[in-house]
Amino acid sequence: MRIIIEGWRFLPHSYSIFNQFQLLEMLKYPNLEIFHKDIPYLDENWQPEIGLFNVIDESAIANIPQPPHSQEADATLRISVPYNFAPSNTERTCLFATTEWGILHNENFRITGAASLREGHNNSDIIIITPSQWSRTGFIRSGANPDRTIVIPCGIDPNIYKPIAKLERAALRQQLGWEGFVFLNVGAATPNKGIDLLLKAFAVVVDSYPEARLVLKGEEAIYASDSLISQLIDELTFEEAEKVLPRMAYIGDTLSFEKMAQLYQAADAYVSLYLAEGFNLPALEAIACGLPVICTKGGATDDFTTPEFAFHVESSFQEGTSNGQQIFRLMPDLEHSIAVMKNIIEQQEFRDRAAIAGPQFAAAGFTWKQVADRLLEVLSPTIAVLNES
Repeated sequence: MRIIIEGWRFLPHSYSIFNQFQLLEMLKYPNLEIFHKDIPYLDENWQPEIGLFNVIDESAIANIPQPPHSQEADATLRISVPYNFAPSNTERTCLFATTEWGILHNENFRITGAASLREGHNNSDIIIITPSQWSRTGFIRSGANPDRTIVIPCGIDPNIYKPIAKLERAALRQQLGWEGFVFLNVGAATPNKGIDLLLKAFAVVVDSYPEARLVLKGEEAIYASDSLISQLIDELTFEEAEKVLPRMAYIGDTLSFEKMAQLYQAADAYVSLYLAEGFNLPALEAIACGLPVICTKGGATDDFTTPEFAFHVESSFQEGTSNGQQIFRLMPDLEHSIAVMKNIIEQQEFRDRAAIAGPQFAAAGFTWKQVADRLLEVLSPTIAVLNES
């Protein structure tokens, strides 16, 4: 079988991460030939990042050939923005896409090849692949055909995202300069991430637990997260800022996946009080590394969290507007957020159980190998998945 993948490579963006890990898995299939067509980045200021993978994997991704001109391929997989609904030259076309805010509007930077999502999807045989039930609901609400909107989650590489021994972890924390109980959050500081709520909750938590710390990992190369976080800190009261700032650290550098895993391995809990997410890959990576997770109830993370290793923050489903357009979101309850953050500090036994249950759960159903198997079943229902590695 021959597959053409159209997408982004060498970028610390979730779409590029999904694409590259899938490419590495697909290269292992003996009955599969893949080609890659690089799609221009959404922002012309984004630049390729080298060193996200080890040298061998990065070379393997870079050496995938361009699509052939003389011979036909069997399927096309598109993983980039805008979502391209134009016909392809292959028998089957799949499009990886997400809806964070519960709906997709007819914006040129999100849709191309059609006047709208409804028109593009219903006047074609394209299959939308989206990573969560929350995102699928958003596509259907936006006019997508439910029969051709399929959930396939994101995954983790268990060779990278895994727990480490206590002595190794202690050495890593010393190297990072981390003390006290460390809450970690990874991602852009965009409005859907709920960082403003997290800062307010943390300001209350430290009244009871002054040794608590908050580490925010942003991505300056794409989102300019530092300036976004500075704006959110400016919105805190003077008293809140006085408590938060001495106990907060921000990391904006682009890190390799190995270095990213070390942040999860060194932290004590992962917290994501999000309002809207297409999937929330950092939460899954944290789970695979043995971290207990605090996340918003009712959203995308419901698909891959259980009470064995996660505390779910109660939330209310709300309809609102952003830039004059309709959106749907979850509003985490502030008081409950504070309560579960305190609980996770107090419950050492729960954290110990989560360190075992979380990685087992992720390895059982959310590795990139398992995701690739499901993806190939959609791209070609007749393909024999022979790879056992």
